[in-house]
Amino acid sequence: MRGYYFEDFTVGKQITTVGRTVSESDILTFAGLTGDHNQLHTDAEFSKKAQFGQRVAHGLLGLSITSGLAWQTGILEGTVLAFREVSDWKFVKPVFIGDTIHADLSVTETKALPRLGGGLVRIAFDVKNQGDETVMRGSWTVLVKHKPA
Repeated sequence: MRGYYFEDFTVGKQITTVGRTVSESDILTFAGLTGDHNQLHTDAEFSKKAQFGQRVAHGLLGLSITSGLAWQTGILEGTVLAFREVSDWKFVKPVFIGDTIHADLSVTETKALPRLGGGLVRIAFDVKNQGDETVMRGSWTVLVKHKPA
C-alpha cells in the first residue's frame, strides 16, 4: 500500500502529479456518459465561430481528470475513508483538445477526527496546462485513516 495516513499529511506538504493529454475521444466519451452534448464541446464547426475558436473540454471533465491524476500519486491508495468536499473550484481558462494538464497539490489543513478513525485533510489544487498556465483551481477535503498502532 502506498497511501499516506493522516499523520503523514502536514500543512505545506506539496505534491505534483504527472501530466495527461486531453483528447477528442475523452470529450466525446464524457459527453456520452453525462448527456452534456453542448456544441462548444462536441461540434468543431460550431466552436470555430464561438468564443474560443475551437472545442473546449467540459469543466467537469477537467475536474474528473484531475481526480484521476491525484489518485495516481498514490497518496490516498488504501487510506482514504471518504472524499468529502470540493470547494472554491474555479475554471480559470479553457482546456482544449491536445492540452496536457497536471496538478500541483498543497496540504492546507489537517484536523484529527478520532471518532472516525482518522482525520480531515484539505488539499489545494492548482491545475496547469503545458504552458504552466492555471486552468482551474480549488480545494478538496478528504477523510484519511489514522496510522495503525
